Amino acid sequence: MDVAAGLVALIAVVIAVTGLCGRLNLPAPLVLIALGVGVSYVPFVPVIELSPEVVLVGLLPPLLYSAAISTSLVDFRANLRGIALLSVGLVAFTTAGVAVVVHWLMPDVPWWAAFAIGAVVAPPDAVAATAIGRSIGLPRRIVTILEGESLLNDATALVALRTALAATVAWQMVALGFLRAAGGGVLVGLALFVVVAKVRRRLSSTTLDAGLSFITPFAAYLAAEEIGASGVIAVVVVGLLLGHKAPVLQTAQSRISERINWASIAFLLENAVFLLIGLQAKRLIAGIQSSGIGTVLVACLGTLIAVILLRLLWVFAASIPLLPRHDGGHRPGWRDTLLIGWAGMRGVVTLAAAFVLPLDTPHRDVMLLVAFTVTAGTLFLQGLSLPWLARKLRVPSPDPAADALARANLLHQASTAGLKALDDLSEDDPYDVDEQLRDRVRRRDFAAWEALGGNDESPSSVYARRRLLMIDAERAKVLEVRSTGAVAHEVVSQVLTMLDVEETTLSYSEAERERIGTAAPTMLEGDCEHLRQVVPCVDPQTPGQCAGCLEEGTQPVRLRMCVTCGYVGCCDSSPGLHATRHFQATGHPVMRSIEPGDDWRWCYVDELLG
Repeated sequence: MDVAAGLVALIAVVIAVTGLCGRLNLPAPLVLIALGVGVSYVPFVPVIELSPEVVLVGLLPPLLYSAAISTSLVDFRANLRGIALLSVGLVAFTTAGVAVVVHWLMPDVPWWAAFAIGAVVAPPDAVAATAIGRSIGLPRRIVTILEGESLLNDATALVALRTALAATVAWQMVALGFLRAAGGGVLVGLALFVVVAKVRRRLSSTTLDAGLSFITPFAAYLAAEEIGASGVIAVVVVGLLLGHKAPVLQTAQSRISERINWASIAFLLENAVFLLIGLQAKRLIAGIQSSGIGTVLVACLGTLIAVILLRLLWVFAASIPLLPRHDGGHRPGWRDTLLIGWAGMRGVVTLAAAFVLPLDTPHRDVMLLVAFTVTAGTLFLQGLSLPWLARKLRVPSPDPAADALARANLLHQASTAGLKALDDLSEDDPYDVDEQLRDRVRRRDFAAWEALGGNDESPSSVYARRRLLMIDAERAKVLEVRSTGAVAHEVVSQVLTMLDVEETTLSYSEAERERIGTAAPTMLEGDCEHLRQVVPCVDPQTPGQCAGCLEEGTQPVRLRMCVTCGYVGCCDSSPGLHATRHFQATGHPVMRSIEPGDDWRWCYVDELLG
């Protein structure tokens, strides 16, 4: 009962603090650590020991898996060189550098112990990188590299730690140990992916699929560790592959359920981890009574400074091959490199690995406090300053308007493929459902294009507002019928679920439209002869007005201008389809948006965005 009550209290605190931090715009991870430190000194709070087994077997696999299944395998492969330089090269460099610093500051610490503490503090944390990097809006390529690094660097650090504890620090042994652990982990991950994929193809139950998803990370980790391979790499490999293949292995309902389940698990575990880190403070500080305060401070601060400086040194030294080229062949500048170097927050794996140190390790109590200082110090120092640094460097965040433009273009391509498949059907259509299907696809595409530019209410927004009003009334009626008991509970639940799914879709679309607002999207680089031959200096014939709407007396929707003659017409979600009709009448191939701030064009001939 005491354990159960402690878990309930832990989760309740995590939920309450995280919710409050969201309202106050505070960084929840850092607040939870500070709260944990304070609570650890409350007399009636029991000492909570964060054992290596709990972290490495109970917390690490699900945290890695939840991050891996949501990581893009395409982006991961595109940034593999930079990820490898950080997850392998930087961990080895930091391990050796910290070992030298620790042995210099504390000469009576043997080299094997110095290398062991170096391996402990070397790997940045996946939880910290994800929780802080995404929340402050770092560029996606930087977040991808940080996530990829933190997914794999634990394996390098744990192999280095095992090698150091065996009192063999020869680089040949480290390299062979890593290759054996990495190769075995990859093989286990691939094998488990094949098994899970075959099982998933035969599952039609969302509940069974969820159960399979829950056991996958633990099965991968335990199987790999059993044969002496890296459980971390096994979990990452199987997670990356299953996440990439989810659209063809799972049903739509299973994919939605898995995203919700793992988002909930990751939320609770990630934030609980930060609270648990803080709760270790009293226990660790109490263990250094026998050591001199000066020695402890020098060792802790010296290691913290070394960890930060070593990462910056490595990142800038490796900056040429670290980041991929941008479009146009230009490499990212020193600003991106500095952000990657500064985003080296440590986490719970560092503390867990520290507790693996044998009890007879010289100055073990100081080593444990060093690990805690590096973890808390990097989280507070770098975690708090990273948003400020990103603002000062003026590094652009992901552009929601550019995302909306890309989404509209991708939906158009998907719709074109779907309509072609419909046209290729040879069967009769006695109920005229083909036209209903075409109308539904067009409305979906219209909503995506209407989200671009302008604050005025578009037809899709009017539809969403009125349909949401109808859904509220429909739900109220269903609940009224439910209260009479005249309809079976299962039937009522099914109808309510249908309404919930529709409302969720509409609410998401409206939330995206508000998030985009009037931001100007970055122009995509389409390539066709019509886009290349565009003459940019044509003036609009009817500035701010749709020529077709002026003639017909209709309401304009999202203005576009022909770059050949300057004709101004509405986008295809308008009743008159004036932009499309102009192309059909004249053959002029390219229209451009003339909504405020927009700078993108559409080729009607090749159906390309540029």
